[in-house]
Amino acid sequence: MDIGGWGCFVKMKDNFDIFFRRKPALMLIALKKLSKARYGSILAKEVDCTYSHAVKILQTLQELGLVTFEKQGRIKLIKLTKKGIEIADHIENIRKYLN
Repeated sequence: MDIGGWGCFVKMKDNFDIFFRRKPALMLIALKKLSKARYGSILAKEVDCTYSHAVKILQTLQELGLVTFEKQGRIKLIKLTKKGIEIADHIENIRKYLN
């Protein structure tokens, strides 16, 4: 698939990749699936990315009001906000529709 007419070819994993950045979208879906808070390291493993990359994504999601961090001792738990749940629902529905 030629992206932007520059002659570079990008192989998409599936149709979902055309519309979404995979890791942030999968993080929202993963947080929604169990409906409970998660540790950043566990979430990073679930979406197959490094912990540092997961933290950067989560900070952006927090700035957008999609996740919150709850500190319990030395551990930070990550939870979806109401807005985050709604967006995760929409992303999941689109993903199902495309596949």
